[in-house]
Formats: sequence, structure tokens, C-alpha cells
Amino acid sequence: MTGTTGTTGHEGTPPAWPGPPGLGGRPALDRCLVMGVVNVTPDSFSDGGRWLDPDAAVAHGLALAAEGADIIDVGGESTRPGAGRVTGAEELRRVGPVVTALVSAGLTVSIDTTRAEVAAAALAAGAVMVNDVSGGLADPGMHAVVRAASAGYVIMHWRGPSAVMGDLARYTDVVAEVCAELAQQTDAAVGAGIDPARIVIDPGIGFAKRAGHNWALLADLPRVSRLNRAGPGFPLLVGASRKSFLGRLLEGPDGQPRPAEGRDDASLAVATLAAAAGAWCVRVHAAAASADAVRVAARWRQAAAVKAAPGPEGSVPADPGTAARPGSGPEGSVPAGPGAAGPRFGQEGSVPADPATAARPGSGPEGSVPAGPGAAEPRFGPEGSVPPGPEAAGPHSGPEGSVPAGTGGRA
Repeated sequence: MTGTTGTTGHEGTPPAWPGPPGLGGRPALDRCLVMGVVNVTPDSFSDGGRWLDPDAAVAHGLALAAEGADIIDVGGESTRPGAGRVTGAEELRRVGPVVTALVSAGLTVSIDTTRAEVAAAALAAGAVMVNDVSGGLADPGMHAVVRAASAGYVIMHWRGPSAVMGDLARYTDVVAEVCAELAQQTDAAVGAGIDPARIVIDPGIGFAKRAGHNWALLADLPRVSRLNRAGPGFPLLVGASRKSFLGRLLEGPDGQPRPAEGRDDASLAVATLAAAAGAWCVRVHAAAASADAVRVAARWRQAAAVKAAPGPEGSVPADPGTAARPGSGPEGSVPAGPGAAGPRFGQEGSVPADPATAARPGSGPEGSVPAGPGAAEPRFGPEGSVPPGPEAAGPHSGPEGSVPAGTGGRA
């Protein structure tokens, strides 16, 4: 990759880092961010081959940004289940010109890679974040690259490479085990000198997870953010877009899962619920609807916080998300309203209980997250109950406890 060096952005200026609250660069938005996916690959499950040509990939990244994506995530190696690896040189050949062009166009770019050499080249070209599906486990050199660049770092829960991850989807308590394993990964990153304020975590929806595992994690996002520890937790990235557990949920009368291109409405529903639960960012293939949805979720959280907080009855402050499009406000800032919706994951202070936690398998004593007296989100259903959904059976749902293996991975 050519162009800028180090971590400087376009024309030598510091990159706009859309990071968790408290980081430098662009002021943090008072809403969930949207990450648009650009797969420069021939074999990703959702759109393999459509953006393999560099010009097509750049055009797609620009289109996603125009639709409202805050971050463009560029990847050159498929991580779908069973996918083989490409060489580092081939991965660089695919992503290099795309990252350079998107940075030159003024976009905020992350690099989706498990290789330190690819991450280093992308950061040198102006990317501001490394989205590592292995969370540092695939390449021992990754931590040093992220530390040296002071880059943002997404650490995803990972048990093994794509070729074998389907065999690794075995859990007794998926939420507890994912939290414990992610805690080990984040501890290793911090121990290697990475600033914890630059870390975002991802529960790895679809990676060594079956359908019930995915639903259990999505229903317990606040607990995942905290990694079963005291304190505010880490900002959370949720990537469920078009994954096969949604296709299985929406299977047709013939029992066949709905194809990836028909899962966008379900993907939008998950993104909206994740944003309403406090996720820092949602990773999506179609950005326009999600860009609207995260603003609705921000307003929902704000109204819930006003209802829970003392003040003039029925007062609702200005919507914090109305000016949140990239570049809006003075120098792209979005000032927080007086009734901001409350802390996001990773911010100091409490995180309201997830409205779905009451339905999580195994909830109650030893694992419940009860709503506190000031919980910001209303409980769904009569008397605050959460009616069981079709996946309420949890990680071992299905006939006789079985859950068919689903296509996950990153697309």
C-alpha cells in the first residue's frame, strides 16, 4: 500500500477514530455506529465475488458510506465455515488498493484480517482499526502491530480457524464460556501493551457457534460486554448480518433455509435490538436501513432514560441521533443532548439491563441479570414478562436438544 505512513490519515492529519467514548479524534456519537462490509473475496458466503475487482470494491465502500455507514470494514480473506486460507501476499494484493482509495476519499476504514503483516500495511495506508476475528490468537505478531500504531482493536471470540470451527461449537454455558475466553484474549492484549481504551470486543456470532448459542449471546449482550466482571465493560461490536442462523429461522415450507440475500430484514431486526441494548457498533452488509435503525434505537434508549430519571413529567429532550450522519454538525460532532440515553457499553457508569435477559436460557438465580429499580429499558410483555421465543430452548434447542450446524463466520 502506498500513501500516508504510520497512523496518520489523509494528507497527514490524524485519522478520525470513531472509537468508544473518551478516545481522541472525532467526538463519540450518542448512538450505535454502523460498520459496512466490503468483501474483496471470491468466496464469502453472502456476496462472494461481487466486489473482488478493486474498482468495484471501492465503489461499494463509497456507496455504503453514502448510505450512512460510519466505518468501512475491508477484508481480503473469507472466514466462512470450511474456508481455506489464502497467502498473506494474496490478501495484501486484494485489500491494498481498496484501503488506500477509501482512505484517500476521506472514509474511516478498518481492516478485517488475522495477519499482522496485512494489518500493518493497512494501518500505514490510513486505516484506523484492526478487526481481528482471531482476537490475536492466529498471529503472535498482531498485538505489537496494534500497539505500535495505537490503533483501535476488535477482539473477537475465536476457538479455531474456519476449517474446523464447526467441530468446536460445544458449550455447557455458552455465555459464561465466551465471556471467560474473551477475558483471556483481552487480558493478553492489554498485557502486550495495547491501551484497553482502544479495545472493542465481539462475541463472534456464527464462529464456532450453533443457532442456540448465537441467540443466547444476543440475549445477554450486557453480560458479554462486562465479560462476567464488575465494572462498565468493553464496547461491543455485533456482527450477525445475513448469517445462517437467521436463514434457518426463516426457512421456507420446504424446510430449506432462506438464502443469504433474503436475510436483510432479519439482519436489520438484530441490528436494531443490539443497538437498543447498548452495542457500540453493528456490522452489516446493507447500511441504509441500519443507519436509520440505530437512530431509532438511540431515541428509544433516550426516552427510556427520561422515563426512569427524575424530572418534569413527560419531558423528552432533543433527539441525540438526528444530526448523527457522518460529517454532520461542527467538524462532524454530534453534541449529546441533556437527556442522553445513558452510558453505552464501555462507558463509565451502569448499563441498563438488556430487555431480553429475562428470556435467556438458565436465567434466574446463578446467572440472572435482574432489572434494577432504575433500569432504563421497559420489559416486554404483561407485568414485565418476556414471552418465550421460538429459540427459547437455548444453546441446545431443536429435537432432542440438537441444533443443526449453521453457516457463520465473517462474510
